Amino acid sequence: MEAKGFRKAGHSPSLFSAFLYFDISFMIWVLCGALALFITKDFGLTDTQKATMVAIPILGGSVFRIPMGILADRIGSKKAGLIGMSLTLIPLFWGWLGGTSLLEVQMIGFLLGFAGASFAVSLSLASRWYPPQYQGLAMGIAGAGNSGTALATFFGPQIAQTYGWHNVFGIALIPLVIVMIVFAILAKDAPNAPAPKPLKDYFSVFKHPDTWWFSVFYAITFGGFVGFANYASIFFYDVYGDGVRSDGITKIQVGYLVTITVIAGSFFRPIGGWIADKIGGMRLLVILYSVVSLCAFAIASMPSSFLVMLIYTSVMMACLGMGNGSVFQIIPQRFSKEIGVITGIVGAAGGLGGYILPTYILGPLKQSTGSQMTGFLVVGSIVLVTTFIFYVVTRSWRKSWAKAESGVNF
Repeated sequence: MEAKGFRKAGHSPSLFSAFLYFDISFMIWVLCGALALFITKDFGLTDTQKATMVAIPILGGSVFRIPMGILADRIGSKKAGLIGMSLTLIPLFWGWLGGTSLLEVQMIGFLLGFAGASFAVSLSLASRWYPPQYQGLAMGIAGAGNSGTALATFFGPQIAQTYGWHNVFGIALIPLVIVMIVFAILAKDAPNAPAPKPLKDYFSVFKHPDTWWFSVFYAITFGGFVGFANYASIFFYDVYGDGVRSDGITKIQVGYLVTITVIAGSFFRPIGGWIADKIGGMRLLVILYSVVSLCAFAIASMPSSFLVMLIYTSVMMACLGMGNGSVFQIIPQRFSKEIGVITGIVGAAGGLGGYILPTYILGPLKQSTGSQMTGFLVVGSIVLVTTFIFYVVTRSWRKSWAKAESGVNF
C-alpha cells in the first residue's frame, strides 16, 4: 500500500531519469580512482601524488556543483542535466585520445567534475516531484546513482588490462550518449518548481547557519564515501596486493573488492532514506556516525586477512551510504524552495570532504608513517567528534524548525 502511494505521489519516469543520470555520471566521475593502479604505473607516482590524482575529480565536482545547482533552479533540472552530460563528453574524449602526461591526467580529472556535478541536478529533479513524507525515499533512490562507482571499479580494471586505460574513457562515451537520449525523452520538470530568482538571491542561503551545518555533516558521509571509493584500490593493493605479499591479490581482484564495498554504500543509500522517513533522519544519523567511527578504528587495526578488512570497509561504506540518504531526508524540509542551490552547496561540501580525505589525510599520512593505520585513526577520531557535534546541533533544530507539528519525522 505504501509503495503504491509512493508511485502515485510523484513521477516515476523522472525519478528513474534522475537515478540513471546520476548513475552514469558517477561512474565517469570516479574513473581515475577505478583506473588508479594502471594510471599511476605509467607515471611512477609517490603515495601523496597517487592520492591527489584520484582526488582531483572530486574537487572538480565540488567546484561545479554549486553553479549546476543554480542552473537547475533557473532553467529547470532537465535542461541543466542535458548541459551537464554534454560537458562531460569533453574529458572523456580527452582521456581517450590524450592524457599522455600527469598534468593532462590532472586536467582531465578536474573536468570529470562536470559528471560529479550531476548530483545537484538529479536530486533536485527527484525532490520536487515528491511530498515531504517521501523525501527520504525519493532522494535515496536518485542518490543510489552512487552505484555507478561499482560499474567503474568492476569493469574499468578489466577493460584497462585488455585494451589500455585510455580506451576505458572512449568506451564510457557509449553509455553516456545512451543515457542522454533516455533522459531527454523521459525526464520532466515538476510543475511546482519555483520561478527563477535574481542570482544574488540564490546565495542568500549562505546566511543561514544550517547551510553550513548540513555541509559539515554531508562532508563526513558523502565525503567519506566518495573519498574512500576513489582511494580504495590504492589502499587494498598497498596493504594486500601481490606487489607486497607473495600471496597477495592482483589488480583485477582489487577491483572486485572495491566494487563490493561501493555496492554496499550505494545499495544502502535509499534504505537509509527510507528508514529516516520512518524513525527520523536525526536519530538515524547519530547511530550511523557512531558505527562509522568504530569501523574506522577497526580498519586501523590492519587485520592480516583481506576478507576481514572487506567486512570492515563494507560496513563503513554501507553506513556512509545510509548517512547520505538520511542527510537528504532532512534538507528538503528545511530548504524546500532552494533545493537546487542548497543541493549544489551541500553536495560541493561533500565533494570537498572527499577531496580532503585522500589528499590531506590518507595519502600524506601513509607517506610519512609508512602505514595506512594512522590515517584511519585520524578519520575515526574526526567522525567521533562530529557525532557529538551533530547531537548538540540537532537539539537546537528541534526547538526551531524541525518540530513534530510539521508532520515529518525528523
